[in-house]
Amino acid sequence: MTTKSAAAAARATVYGYPRQGPRRELKKAIEGYWAGRVTADALGDASAELRHANWRRLADAGIHEVPTGDFSLYDHVLDTSVMVGAIPARHRAAVEADALDGYFAMARGTRDVAPLELTKWFDTNYHYLVPELGPDTTFSANSVKQVAEFAEATALGLTARPVLVGPLTFLLSAKPAPGVAADFRPLTLLDRLLPVYAEVLADLRAAGAEWVQLDEPALVQDRSFAELNATARAYRDLGGRTDRPRLLVASYFDRLGEALPILAKAPIEGLALDFTGAAAANLDALAAVGGLPGKRLVAGVVDGRNVWINDLGKSLTVLGTLLGLADRVDVAASCSLLHVPLDADVEHDIDPQIARWLAFARQKTAEVVTLARGLGQGTDTIAAHLAANRADLAARNASALTHDPAVRARVAAVTEADGRRDQPYPERAAAQRTRLGLPLLPTTTIGSFPQTAELRTARADLRAGRIDDAAYEERIENEIREVVSFQEKAGIDVLVHGEPERNDMVQYFAEQLTGYVATRHGWVQSYGTRYVRPPILAGDVSRPEPMTVRWTSFARSLTDRPVKGMLTGPVTMLAWSFVRDDQPLGVTARQVALALRDEVRDVEAAGSSVIQVDEPALRETLPLRATDHPRYLAWATEAFRLTTSGVRAATQIHTHMCYAEFGDIVRAIDDLDADVISLEAARSHMRVATELAAHGYPREAGPGVYDIHSPRIPGTDEVVGLLREALAAIPAERLWVNPDCGLKTRDWPEVRASLENLVAAAREVRTTLPGPLS
Repeated sequence: MTTKSAAAAARATVYGYPRQGPRRELKKAIEGYWAGRVTADALGDASAELRHANWRRLADAGIHEVPTGDFSLYDHVLDTSVMVGAIPARHRAAVEADALDGYFAMARGTRDVAPLELTKWFDTNYHYLVPELGPDTTFSANSVKQVAEFAEATALGLTARPVLVGPLTFLLSAKPAPGVAADFRPLTLLDRLLPVYAEVLADLRAAGAEWVQLDEPALVQDRSFAELNATARAYRDLGGRTDRPRLLVASYFDRLGEALPILAKAPIEGLALDFTGAAAANLDALAAVGGLPGKRLVAGVVDGRNVWINDLGKSLTVLGTLLGLADRVDVAASCSLLHVPLDADVEHDIDPQIARWLAFARQKTAEVVTLARGLGQGTDTIAAHLAANRADLAARNASALTHDPAVRARVAAVTEADGRRDQPYPERAAAQRTRLGLPLLPTTTIGSFPQTAELRTARADLRAGRIDDAAYEERIENEIREVVSFQEKAGIDVLVHGEPERNDMVQYFAEQLTGYVATRHGWVQSYGTRYVRPPILAGDVSRPEPMTVRWTSFARSLTDRPVKGMLTGPVTMLAWSFVRDDQPLGVTARQVALALRDEVRDVEAAGSSVIQVDEPALRETLPLRATDHPRYLAWATEAFRLTTSGVRAATQIHTHMCYAEFGDIVRAIDDLDADVISLEAARSHMRVATELAAHGYPREAGPGVYDIHSPRIPGTDEVVGLLREALAAIPAERLWVNPDCGLKTRDWPEVRASLENLVAAAREVRTTLPGPLS
């Protein structure tokens, strides 16, 4: 095909779309089902309505091929586990009794059965449910969901492309099942899994699918020779089948690297590549392998993970270069639009100047369509779009909203000494033991307590003007009193104020810092029915006034026990926001760290002896390629130390991390120089404790003993067992007892019972330890 005809054939598509609906209708329907207010049929109807609305919206916008199968009631990886029959033994009876309830049991657990482990999807803030596999795992095809949703789309008269998690990514994202040797490699099951994928593909072909997309983001990571050989074998096998649709293998989030020549030569019909950010290197790599002659290339040139408008002219240049490298070039976002909010046009409270720079899922869809039209029909057909886009980009670059000379001068003046505590850890630990007087195995929580309907109503009433500031603050004070009183009665050693005033651990701070923009409707799925509104980092960051001192000090006035001051750390403030793309992340991190440093000093000056600076996103933001790790970890750990290093030796600095692969960053955790770290461990079977021990981690740690992402209430015996596992790796004098994460998503009855069991377990284990108990 000539370059001209390849351009004329250009089409617009996306890999996936936000699931929740304009008003989070999916969340409400699912949670209504859990509560017994919504029937299974009504939930199915609501889900179908949302899917159909998404597809129609995409088609009306000009998307030529809509994705199906990306819609999920909880998680697309869990959907894949169901598709291939990878049901853990402990959940099989529930799944066989009722497929829907069994599905949710795998996601959330039940009173008696633990759920699947939850962890981050590559370097995003989306959490997936980790498949559990072992040498005895058998697979079986269940393509009901995939075929049904494809049929729904085609019944609407739409051209559809089913999207599946690819077999390599499914296996490489899995872990050994409980009781299976830790060194078991799920990839050894590939030959057992491929026939099941082949059966699903055949079912989709029989349903009329011309193309099926197999997502393989795992291939953008560093992969061993054996893993690359497995990739070649997998796509030689699937591509060699005759009873199948045409295959489009998609990668995203980074450059494809060593897997690119393998997939370019594989007997598949198409390849989808990311050409944004670090993945822009895919352009040169594709040219180096001789392109994709005779194949379809789907070019992800619109950033699917951030909210800034696309540089249409730059993207057209990339697309023009790609025309000579493939038989057909289509235009897409770089990844599923699941990772961005739905519609920027409904954000009426954002400064109109900034609003011009933003593109959410609907706007990104329009950009994809515009680029496809410009590529296929010539730039004259989109001249007005190009002119408006150039003007918006220039306005952003020149805007005073993005530059604060005072902030930049302060960042430039930072020295290495500013990021180090004055005293080594042993001296600090001795001073803190004297000041705090805590027992062995001190108990605490991570920070938040349940966000009740009354609290949400109070915030809504304040926004609507139904109550004034004084009435709102009275409600917050009453909630803090209840939280502090409960913790004292339960016997918790280091208290928290419960964070009733906070809507979200990032948004709360963003709304009080300069440079950030908050949205009203910018919801993004974090996991299941948990949605967050990531703020937007549009300009330089500073802290005009104290943000947390008021409420921490009030809590301290109610008790003689230590109360932790609670802040969100600089890396998490970036990771859970939509960050600037016009300066290096390390520069932005320093700005945020200096603003938080001011807050830490004020919290300490107000009398707090313990200050927690949470960094749950430290691992999540780790680049996908090892060669990029050192530079990231250098600025990330420096930013944390810059935030926390201005306090006295006797002030204990805590940090918290959850739902990530901590073994990859143990050295970086050490480099944070926090006095105490709490980490998720309950779902991952206390693995992090052994990882810390193997590294020789010298400070105090609290591997979580209560999984807060499940409604299960852990019994005292269960917590005792976890503590004994932890003590095998961490000495008692350095072990804390705490939940995995904050408690805001749980109900009060669950929290009360679980924390009482946690305290009882700590007391029971203390009695078995040598030496004094305090």
